[in-house]
Amino acid sequence: MDMAIFLIGALLVAFVIGVPVTLLLLMSRVGDLRKRIAQLEAGAPLTRTVPVAPLSDQATEPATVAPTPPPIPARSVPWPAAAATAAPIIVPPEPREPGLVENLGHWLATNWFYAGSAVSLGLAGLFMVQYGIENGLIPPVVRVLAALGFGAALIAGGEYLRRRFGAVKGTTTGPLPAVFSAAGIVSLFGGIVSARLLYGLIGPELALIGLAGTAVLAMGLGWFNGPLLAAVGVVGGFVAPMIVGGASTDPTWLYAYFATIAGLGLGIDTLRRWGWVSGLSVALAFVMGGMLYSGPGNTGGALAIYVFVIAMFSVLIPCRALAPDHQGPTLSSGILSRVRPIFPVFLAAAALALASGTLAMLSAQNAETFWLCVTLLSVLGIAWILWSDAAPALQDQAILPLAGLFWAVLHEGERVGPVVRPLADLTLDPAIAPAGPGYPMAITALVALGGLWSLAAAWRSWRGGNHPAIWAGAAALVAPLLAILLDMVWHPLDQMGPYNWALHAAAIAAGMVFLAEKFGRKDGTADRLRVGLFALSALSALAFACVILLSSAALTVAIVVAVVAAAWLDRRFDLPAMTLFIGAGALTIGYRLLADPGLGWAVDTGWPAFGLAYGGAFAGMVGALSLSRLRARTVPVAILDSAGWSIGGMFAALVIYRVIDGALGGTNAGSHWAVGLFASIWFGMALAQLNIAHRVAGLRWLRHALAGIFGLLGVAAILTGLTAVAPLVVSWSGRVQGPALFNTLIPAYLLPAIVLGFGAWRIGGLPNWLRRGTGTGVVALAAYWLFTAIRHFWQGADRFEIRFGFSQPEISTYTVAVLILGAGLFYQSLARGDATLRRAGLVVIGVAVAKVFLIDMGSLGGLTRVFSFLLLGFALAGLAWLNTWAQANEKARGDRG
Repeated sequence: MDMAIFLIGALLVAFVIGVPVTLLLLMSRVGDLRKRIAQLEAGAPLTRTVPVAPLSDQATEPATVAPTPPPIPARSVPWPAAAATAAPIIVPPEPREPGLVENLGHWLATNWFYAGSAVSLGLAGLFMVQYGIENGLIPPVVRVLAALGFGAALIAGGEYLRRRFGAVKGTTTGPLPAVFSAAGIVSLFGGIVSARLLYGLIGPELALIGLAGTAVLAMGLGWFNGPLLAAVGVVGGFVAPMIVGGASTDPTWLYAYFATIAGLGLGIDTLRRWGWVSGLSVALAFVMGGMLYSGPGNTGGALAIYVFVIAMFSVLIPCRALAPDHQGPTLSSGILSRVRPIFPVFLAAAALALASGTLAMLSAQNAETFWLCVTLLSVLGIAWILWSDAAPALQDQAILPLAGLFWAVLHEGERVGPVVRPLADLTLDPAIAPAGPGYPMAITALVALGGLWSLAAAWRSWRGGNHPAIWAGAAALVAPLLAILLDMVWHPLDQMGPYNWALHAAAIAAGMVFLAEKFGRKDGTADRLRVGLFALSALSALAFACVILLSSAALTVAIVVAVVAAAWLDRRFDLPAMTLFIGAGALTIGYRLLADPGLGWAVDTGWPAFGLAYGGAFAGMVGALSLSRLRARTVPVAILDSAGWSIGGMFAALVIYRVIDGALGGTNAGSHWAVGLFASIWFGMALAQLNIAHRVAGLRWLRHALAGIFGLLGVAAILTGLTAVAPLVVSWSGRVQGPALFNTLIPAYLLPAIVLGFGAWRIGGLPNWLRRGTGTGVVALAAYWLFTAIRHFWQGADRFEIRFGFSQPEISTYTVAVLILGAGLFYQSLARGDATLRRAGLVVIGVAVAKVFLIDMGSLGGLTRVFSFLLLGFALAGLAWLNTWAQANEKARGDRG
């Protein structure tokens, strides 16, 4: 009975194996016969598709030679899409090539029986083992050996078909070698897995060796039989350690194993140009590395080295050299120009991005891993910078490890700083908690690392090629930005003191001066952009050193001196790039004068410090403006002109405040005149931004936004001065100080009106709605000042509040003032020929007349009433005649027009 069952099983196995093989061979022969018949019908000479080996030495047909793999593509043209021409040639667009999914679907639709055969054969080996398990017919060792033997037989059969009939695409026998080899690989994997997991015949080490060997065999067979088989090998190689199981106290050796499999997959791609095999290899390499890291054991350092190696493999193996040669567009330029870069560029970018992100994440683990990750990130970034000289398609990817480095430094300073820094509590007084050993050297090492990045970028700019100015800008930025980041999050002042930390900034400045001198000799007078960029960086580093060392007033003066120096450098050496520093310096000076240390410091500090900061800033802006005008720079002149007016107005307003405050004594920051002075300062800053936006095209939206913010602050201050602290309403905000017509009402109300009126008059290009609104505000503030000045003249400071009522002379004076104002507007309308001003004058005069008849008539008496109405009548008669004359002139001008 057992023998019968065994025979039936053997027959089933033979049937499963034999039927597909027989069908495939018959189909192959029938296809050859059809081809030969078609040749005969067409009258073509009869040829044999595949020569048959001679039966004896006297045979006339030549022996078959096993086909060889296609030639290895030349390294100089790594991918077809990398070809570049000296001049653009307009060619008609080529039809889009079908993608991988489309090709696979078409192949399955045409050759589905080959795929079915491969699956059937592969399952046959697995079912053989399963049948033996279920029925207990053969021992486990024999079952495993049967599966292995069956797989080996299928691979041998596939190789025989390939060597005998070839594996040429488009022939009837072409897919057969791949079909049998793939089925054999599946059977080998199944046999080894069964030996390990089902029967325990072998240990995890031997199982891994067997599976890895099978994967390598699959990749080798894929070299001859196609990418699908190579992909099977790659996937099998990566999955093998998960299948075999087992436990290890030190799993880091698996990183070397995964790197080897990834290298083999990339190696197949670099010779056969199957890009998706490389993509699969790199993707699985990072996935398996992450899974291994998430397991037991601290493998952070090993993972860091592993992702570094994978990134290097991804860029070096495809070009088969120790330095890449990726040509064509970069990723960024490809996106902008819609020109697709070659596949190795995508592969290198993906691997570098994943590696940089992983290293940045791992840097927070502990001190040793932090320094390892920072070093590897720097090696990657500097390597990409240097390599991009011969591989320009990679030059925009260096920003990826740089971003990882900055993130690592930021994350280390904020979250796990005490792990690297011996001093855990940075809030302690350094005098009682001195720095731990080695921490200042850590900062010095990071600053030096930033210097290496800048030197590498400067070397890349020195070499020329594509975008040398951008590389010079990167060299000028990296080292200072890294130092500023360290200052923000690592707090070096608490550890090494201001002098030692300032020396680091000075060293960066010295390096930038060295680069400026070298590039100045190289570029000559033809192009000063790179020299200007390094000079900008040097000035910025010196300003940063001043920030560390100097007091508030001295720091402001130092920045002013730097702006003047930038204007002088531009005047002396023709450096247009100094415009950037002048703009940034003027903005920084304005920020310091307004906010940090700001207006509060300006009203409290002594006269020498105040004069040095604000007077020095004003003088510096005037000097820099004179230098920029000599060079006829439009943008710096506009910036410095606006900065000079705004800082000068701020300086004058603060001088007035300090003089009044010193004369009155006490705290006057909330008084009506102080609020008016602050409103004048805000209005001046808003008008300065509008002036720059009108004269400089760049960043107008930012200028308008700042002008809006400053203007709203000024309006808020004026509204406060008209309501909450107005001396007409309340007395707690301070009495009106000073003699009649020359008192604190002038800085409170008239000075803001003068600032607004002067700005609206001087700045061209303002929208009509803004000019009308500003003009309305000016007239309203001036009228309010005139009203309060008249009241103070007649009532004095003691009876200034509105609750004390009005005297008869005061009411008459208001009427005369309104009439004079209306007459003035009327005169201006005649002088300018402006109908709008004439109408405004008529309105004001109408208000005066209404006041006389509605208010003054009841409050005046005697001769005062007589003379008042007499003068009003003569005035109105004269104004009526002038109005008629003006209307006639307007009509005459309209008729002539």
